[in-house]
Amino acid sequence: MINTAGITSYVSLRSNRLQLNEQSIFEKDEMSMADFLPAAYEALQINYPKFYKMDNLCKTGFLGAELLLKNAALKEKYKPEEVGIVISCANASLDTDLRYEATPGPALFVYTLPNILIGEIAIRNGIKGESACFVFDIFDAPFQTNYINNLFETGKIKACISGWADFLNDKAEAFFYLTETNQTNNNPAHDSDSVSKIFTEAWKS
Repeated sequence: MINTAGITSYVSLRSNRLQLNEQSIFEKDEMSMADFLPAAYEALQINYPKFYKMDNLCKTGFLGAELLLKNAALKEKYKPEEVGIVISCANASLDTDLRYEATPGPALFVYTLPNILIGEIAIRNGIKGESACFVFDIFDAPFQTNYINNLFETGKIKACISGWADFLNDKAEAFFYLTETNQTNNNPAHDSDSVSKIFTEAWKS
């Protein structure tokens, strides 16, 4: 199978700004990121009460995915098992691990694995395809694009939510992009050069 996957949209969340492609969607200076996340949730008018029970890593990734998929119409285009989620992070669930160590409880224990973020996104959007969560020091575009393109080429999925989400010491970061196969538009190809370029531009904003 020849890979014709393209990047159809991307989202970045960093430095008190939530951005879709090149457009700033929500900004709020002089606010902690722990407060910024629920403020962004309210600004986006999302109706998903479980958001408030999530840990900060899940809130960070959930907001990125919510904005990314708002107009993607994945359910209309793909079966649940045809959509995958591949995400990486640097600090895994350390933010929650430290809080759990200080004050143990079942509500925190649920979030002491970073791949819970994938579960939250999958449940919200009815996604049942291949998923993976990797831990790297920095976002590794070559690894991630190769991994996803292999899933495309073997026919395991036809679309994928990919990127980076991290939260520690009140620093939240998210970079998510949607890539889909059999693109007819002039979208950037899903290769490491394109993903690296988009990631770099998003991080400059």
